[in-house]
Amino acid sequence: MSITANELAARRCSHQTDALDEAAIQSHLAALPDWKVDGGKLARSFGFKDYYQTLAFVNAIAWVIHAEDHHPDLAVSYNRCGVKFDTHSVNNGRGGLSINDFICAAKVDAVFAQRAAS
Repeated sequence: MSITANELAARRCSHQTDALDEAAIQSHLAALPDWKVDGGKLARSFGFKDYYQTLAFVNAIAWVIHAEDHHPDLAVSYNRCGVKFDTHSVNNGRGGLSINDFICAAKVDAVFAQRAAS
């Protein structure tokens, strides 16, 4: 049974010590088709009309991801925001991808979809 983006977005992050294996990563990626693994991080780029909309998005996701205590790398420019998640605590501190990365990615997607709908 595969997981959906809505199911991921409904979950809360918790402390993780084990990274997901490749099969689990691919299964979770299927729920988030706009995301990819790039350099060991879960990554997506979001496009906007202007700098104001870009910063509004950054502020909105900051609120959501701070509540999850799982913070991504952000690359902000005039009309784009790149978001990259990984989990530093897994693999004995070597890092990798955990369920928390996919939970937060789904929440970021929900913020973007809400912005686009308004």
